[in-house]
Amino acid sequence: MKAMTLTAYGPEAEFTVADTARPAVTPGHVVIRIAATSVNTIDTMIKNIGSDLPLSPALPAVLGMDFAGVIEEVGEGVTDYAVGDEVYGCAGGLADLQGALAEYMLADARLIAKKPASISMREAAALPLVGITAHEGLQRAQVGAGQKLLVHGGAGGVGHVAIQLAKALGADVYATGTGDAQLTLIKDLGATPIDFMAEKVADYVDAHTGGKGFDAIFDAVGGANLTNSFEAVALNGQISTTVSLLEIDMSPAHFKGASLHVIFMLIPMLHNHNRDVHGAILAELAGLVDAGKLKPILDEPKFGLEEVGDAYARLASGKAIGKVVIDV
Repeated sequence: MKAMTLTAYGPEAEFTVADTARPAVTPGHVVIRIAATSVNTIDTMIKNIGSDLPLSPALPAVLGMDFAGVIEEVGEGVTDYAVGDEVYGCAGGLADLQGALAEYMLADARLIAKKPASISMREAAALPLVGITAHEGLQRAQVGAGQKLLVHGGAGGVGHVAIQLAKALGADVYATGTGDAQLTLIKDLGATPIDFMAEKVADYVDAHTGGKGFDAIFDAVGGANLTNSFEAVALNGQISTTVSLLEIDMSPAHFKGASLHVIFMLIPMLHNHNRDVHGAILAELAGLVDAGKLKPILDEPKFGLEEVGDAYARLASGKAIGKVVIDV
């Protein structure tokens, strides 16, 4: 089968076309003919950092975590799927799991779900990693009806899904971004846009919460931006973040009695831990999509399998609005 492989890691490493063996079906798994895959920040981190990142696969590597496609083979013990089913999921591209930058992929049946019927393969491929991340972050932050939620990075892959899921839960949603394109998208998704380049944290906390702070914060930017989340959260509030790989002064969070939740959705894949939970979340997300409550936003440029390097560069440029998708 045709696959795009890495034979070296690093910012200058290039993907090359390779003819690799089609995966054989195994118990509890399915073989999927990949139609599309999307690029996530963690994919670019694996490519650039390589073996210094403990989850990176051995070389030569086939990356790509998200996918949508059609089942071609069903392994022993799999009862929920049949040949010909259209499915989507996040099930490879790290550790010893082959990724989706290939014509075929072996996937644990617990990590997939039937594709939403109302959207394309390209749209479905954009959703799994960011959808599961957003779902877990909102769940752990106990977001519910009537709460005021702030999403940092509202126009990004995780952020734009978090806004929609929170709206479906009945939350009053605010989101940070900058520039006309990002702020317009945030508004179109039903959230109140906040230009983080033009407004100080204290000012927008005062304007939107009367100075009390937000009940919950989904920080899809993370890192140093966590200091802004600590400043913006209410007393005893909840913060979920996708990036916490840093040393940071927790004093502001301590004196507010805030709870910090680190969202690392790769755990089921890496440790074979509660994989069925991801399948269940994907099924729930598919229902929300088909009910018109969730729609993945795709970046405008299109890429084919042999243009994967350009797709990775597009995401790294910071210019993408929505998910970068590769047609396989």
